[in-house]
Amino acid sequence: MKTAELFEHKTVFSLEVFPPKPDTDEKVIYDTLNALSDISPDFISVTYGAGGGKNGLKTIQIASDIQNRYGVESVAHLPCTGLTRAQAAAILDSLQAHGIENVLALRGDRREDSAETGDFCHASDLISFIKEHYDFNIIAACYPEVHPESISAVDDLKWLRHKVECGADHLITQLFLDNRYFMEFREKACIAGIDVPIEAGIMPVTNKRQIERMVKLCGVQLPKKFVRVLEKYEHNETALRDAGIAYAIDQITDLIAEGVDGIHLYTMNNPYVAQKIFEAVESLISVSCCTAR
Repeated sequence: MKTAELFEHKTVFSLEVFPPKPDTDEKVIYDTLNALSDISPDFISVTYGAGGGKNGLKTIQIASDIQNRYGVESVAHLPCTGLTRAQAAAILDSLQAHGIENVLALRGDRREDSAETGDFCHASDLISFIKEHYDFNIIAACYPEVHPESISAVDDLKWLRHKVECGADHLITQLFLDNRYFMEFREKACIAGIDVPIEAGIMPVTNKRQIERMVKLCGVQLPKKFVRVLEKYEHNETALRDAGIAYAIDQITDLIAEGVDGIHLYTMNNPYVAQKIFEAVESLISVSCCTAR
């Protein structure tokens, strides 16, 4: 099933996982999937090694197993930095052969230590390519707090609308810790004529190093409430994990009350955290199904 169709009937709840590192036993990811499949998410997305790295092969296999072994709809990430059109076509052909209908089309992180190569400068270029040659459901990323490279929020929305016009069928946001950014972004996106479903990307913060990295990479703003949680529990690993779970549950509860199209949980391959959050919000999602879209 194409994920864009899910939003017609319910508030969507989905998960993200990533392939194991080359030096990690692959059994780890399947132990994670065994646990996550018990949640029965609407779909699971699988991240990809940028530039067509070897981890990309694992992405295809894991996405295929999610679809065909676990019976859960899967989404394969495809970053286009460093990819040629021929390489992109080979990946998309393989995904198609495995019965995968959904692709998250991304630019991907640019590497400062290498010259720019490949045939795609932006995610919109990849989206246009996929739309022209294939029948995939295409998902794209968006940024409630504005893409770090955008010159303004207005400019960011202009290029987001361009992604949709190129063929993006639904959007997933970068993580955010203050729901006000999402609410304002959703309203402005609507005014800008962006009329596809927008899933809110939520990352439960369970350790200090994790959030420091996110702030550096994505420019995520830390609300005072979150900073207080971090300061109080940063030296107690278990307490910070539980506080991070509670914070994410509060975020999701508020978003569902505000009629969010869906929740996309960045699991960091931690099934315990994902299960605790789902248990807390499952009934809210079920109730919201009756009024979704």
